Amino acid sequence: EVQLVESGGALVQAGGSLRLSCAASGFTFDDYAIGWVRQAPGKEREGVSCISPHDGGIFYADSVKGRFTISSDNANVTVYLQMNSLKPEDTAVYYCAATHYCYSGYGANFPYDYRGQGTQVTVSS
Repeated sequence: EVQLVESGGALVQAGGSLRLSCAASGFTFDDYAIGWVRQAPGKEREGVSCISPHDGGIFYADSVKGRFTISSDNANVTVYLQMNSLKPEDTAVYYCAATHYCYSGYGANFPYDYRGQGTQVTVSS
């Protein structure tokens, strides 16, 4: 059974940092890449970033480039999202997702097969 469990969301002031974690089970990085998507109230879902440890692919949405860094712990099938210089517009529920589409044709705007329950990130101004 595929499971994705996010953690690390919190309330933080603008300019602050957070690190989100996504612990995956039921598959390996040979099977799926992992990405992050977010959804704010009243807004469409937005792809944030994805990483494909199998082939080294990494992609970011333009809105987070230079501020967010995605990384992976392959042995533990865990993915991290380091978020720096946070802005109020980063406020959203962040979900990690398992995808076959972390490559240049899709970039951060990837479709996915599985998604976790999400973790809330709130950035105050």
